[in-house]
Amino acid sequence: MPIVEINNKKVHILELNKEASETIVMIHGMFTNSSLFYFNIAPELAKKYHVLLYDLRSHGLSEKIDQGFDLKSLSSDLIHLLNFYNLSQVDLVGYSFGGLITLYSAIHYPERIKKIAIIESPITDKDGDTEKVIEKYGNEFLEHYMQNYSVSTKIVPNKRQLEKNKKLFDYLMHESSMPDDLIKDRYFSSKENMNSVNQESLLLYGMQSDCLPDGKILKNYIPNVTFFEGEGDHNIPIQNPEWIKKKLADFFNV
Repeated sequence: MPIVEINNKKVHILELNKEASETIVMIHGMFTNSSLFYFNIAPELAKKYHVLLYDLRSHGLSEKIDQGFDLKSLSSDLIHLLNFYNLSQVDLVGYSFGGLITLYSAIHYPERIKKIAIIESPITDKDGDTEKVIEKYGNEFLEHYMQNYSVSTKIVPNKRQLEKNKKLFDYLMHESSMPDDLIKDRYFSSKENMNSVNQESLLLYGMQSDCLPDGKILKNYIPNVTFFEGEGDHNIPIQNPEWIKKKLADFFNV
């Protein structure tokens, strides 16, 4: 489990097929970690590509940091990671919040990013209610989220996992700058910003997902995009990894 120093922080890295000439970087979502992709999806892409996965700051085994959860800072972490590995240009796959980091990086570092695949990313401030959403996060969100996760994925987290997730959630939402940073980025998903994504893009959403309407909005905003709906909800990488693998493999010509 290598830990490397990136952008003055200790970052947990996982790699597959280091010898490949091209690289895909996979970015997980909020309150999860790189294991989301590592076991079921990344090995398919590693048949052709060097696949690089990392845990976002304060997630997984990366260093606990109490600030910098805005898209600019998280995208900066990604670019420092590419510099550390001497990667001049890569493809990106981002899930949920990781998809927002992917989009931000594609817009602001177009020379470093080739193709992008977005899985189940929300759009920011969809109904002008960012503060209310954050307040909901701070109250009953975790309990409902874990209950829905168990039902939709058929995976029941054990007591240790539940305590670990609650600890991470409490830290990020009550002791870090994450709530303020989410408000800072509330207008990121504007039509103007999404229109400036120049990379060939893939959007994958679950038919039963609350984020599906967001995906349809992104489909209309991003110029060069292909959009698919698959069986599942927001947890579709866990529920339906075979479908995700197939769509990613077709998109990246594995």
